[in-house]
Amino acid sequence: MTPPDFSQFDETQWRKWLMQKDTEPLAFEVTRHAATERPFTGKFNQHWESGRYACVCCGQTLFASDTKFDAGCGWPSFSKAIDPQAITERRDLSHGMVRVETLCSNCGAHLGHVFPDGPQPTGLRYCMNSAALDFDPES
Repeated sequence: MTPPDFSQFDETQWRKWLMQKDTEPLAFEVTRHAATERPFTGKFNQHWESGRYACVCCGQTLFASDTKFDAGCGWPSFSKAIDPQAITERRDLSHGMVRVETLCSNCGAHLGHVFPDGPQPTGLRYCMNSAALDFDPES
């Protein structure tokens, strides 16, 4: 499936695109409206296969499996992005908290949040929603 020009997509086009890709039902709400899946329910929370994780909306590669770790928080967690330019960060003041939201730099999809309580050497925990991710296994 050849990706279209995502910069021109409206909500109807995003919904149709994600349905065509046969994503899980929560993908649209998570990626386009910053919803969050319930902890310990996402398909990638305890997924340990080798490969790369990509944005479910546009396919941009975001994380390598060797940076994934079990943070015990109920969401897939990574210590660093595969390329710092792949993730856009923005301050999130929703739900009475101050957090750093992470978005796909290519299409603006909400991915999750990043916290400064991860393992060294980065000290970061990219806490992602499984519904915002695709997985490409290592060949």
